[in-house]
Amino acid sequence: MHAIEEARRLVLSADAVIIAAGAGMSADSGLPTFRGDGGFWKAYPALGQQQLSFADVASPHTFARDPRLAWGFYGHRLKIYRDAQPHDGYRLLMGLALKAELGAFVVTTNVDGHFLRAGFPAEQIWEMHGSIHQLQCLEPCVQDLWPAWSVEPDVDTKACRYLGELPKCTPPAVASQDRAS
Repeated sequence: MHAIEEARRLVLSADAVIIAAGAGMSADSGLPTFRGDGGFWKAYPALGQQQLSFADVASPHTFARDPRLAWGFYGHRLKIYRDAQPHDGYRLLMGLALKAELGAFVVTTNVDGHFLRAGFPAEQIWEMHGSIHQLQCLEPCVQDLWPAWSVEPDVDTKACRYLGELPKCTPPAVASQDRAS
């Protein structure tokens, strides 16, 4: 118990906090992990039946070869990440960040955007793998990223296939004009 109390004292007296988080952080929000007890295959059984790995599907090659599969995978994830709420652990970490004189910096492999939604400033979050809430062109015709708010995924979750009209490259200037309409 002494070690836990010492750790608590050190964290509470820190000038700054660095938070390192991975998929386990989002599991309590109901989001699938990609390692763990079959997490990937439980969330995407159709991909498991086809013996497709995460790397097989989460690839620019899949967008070129089978865009309905790629958008089905990412569209489903976008929807469940939008629908899930950051759990109380995020608020607990925000409380620690607010107590630290110099605040906090988040380093995460998560792409779900929960640290931002929980109130951490964007400039204090490094999403190592990017964010599912931002899009970029596959070509690329533009180098910029833009918000994914215009994508409303229509996905057959059993087959992991996108059903509606496939999203198209929407450069930021066009996206902001559309948003204003």
